[in-house]
Amino acid sequence: MIALLTAAGVSMIFTLLLTPLFARAFRRLNLGQFVRADTPVAHVLKRGTPSMGGIVFITASIVGYLVGQLAGRQLPSGAGLLVILMMVGLGFIGFIDDFLKVRRRNSTGLSGPFKILGTVIVGVIFAIIALNYVDPHGVTPASTAVSFVRDLPIDFVVIFGTGVGVTLFVAWIVLITTSVSNAVNLTDGLDGLAAGSAVLAIGSYVIIGFWQFQQSCVELAVLGVEAPNLYKCYEVSYPLDLATIAAAIVGSLIGFLWWNTSPAQIMMGDTGSFAIGGALAALAILSRTELLLLFIGGLFLVTTGQVIVQRIYFKLTKGKRIWQASPLHHHFEMKGWAEVTIVVRFWIISGLFVATGVGLFYAEWLYR
Repeated sequence: MIALLTAAGVSMIFTLLLTPLFARAFRRLNLGQFVRADTPVAHVLKRGTPSMGGIVFITASIVGYLVGQLAGRQLPSGAGLLVILMMVGLGFIGFIDDFLKVRRRNSTGLSGPFKILGTVIVGVIFAIIALNYVDPHGVTPASTAVSFVRDLPIDFVVIFGTGVGVTLFVAWIVLITTSVSNAVNLTDGLDGLAAGSAVLAIGSYVIIGFWQFQQSCVELAVLGVEAPNLYKCYEVSYPLDLATIAAAIVGSLIGFLWWNTSPAQIMMGDTGSFAIGGALAALAILSRTELLLLFIGGLFLVTTGQVIVQRIYFKLTKGKRIWQASPLHHHFEMKGWAEVTIVVRFWIISGLFVATGVGLFYAEWLYR
């Protein structure tokens, strides 16, 4: 618990105090947001706002996690470092995209195929390490089974054999990673929208990780709990560390949100949105709650679904639209809603999705 609270506190203080310094440095380096002239006036006014703010909270999350582990007198675990690997890896892809936009002074950054290729590479590296690393308790950070609130009977290796099964597992991890990172990226369109929603979504993994630690198969076995009572336990590698890195990310985002709310003094850019997506995907995979992410990240899912439906309808009807704009938050902008109103209402929706996800997680344990 000391590690968890320290990680959250240190990362929050880091971004709360240092984000303005990063913003001034980015402004001096002309690392400002590019906005197309054909966008709404409210967005044109944001042109030049320092971008790449994701660098700030990525750094804060790592510092917070390491200091938290030090305070708890523990070394960083494989599970915690895997979350950092995914967050930094995808954040780097977003950074390249942001840098190219700034350098070219237009909205053309890293091309779509290269973004996907980069995400696939990071996802494959993550999957291989997560499946082959074995912690001191004999547990791997990831399993080849599909999971909801714990591993389901659907195990790729059991069904298809080792060769094909491992390949399908890696593809499954890549699919999750690509989907979640792009979903968060699509949601990052208004000041504070993605950051606030991510605080709620990633914050749920602080609760889930801590509960899994309390009900860990390893911890219960050490305490000498009778075998018949172990059927509710969770076989997750270092769940408390997952809660700690999640707390560090949440703390960093809260501090960052102070400067990112409307009117934003700094924007997270693709650096931040991809990093958040990577961290969220990693936490879901390592906590064995992959399908539960459909609820916990419900707002991101709705936003992505709306974009997909809009594009399909646009092509099928040769130019007609269901909504005035996409992603969904821009539709409400076109309808005249104030930016702050949209953001707060979307936060509420995100909170309801997260509450549903955490409720399902606890209900499964309660009635198992």
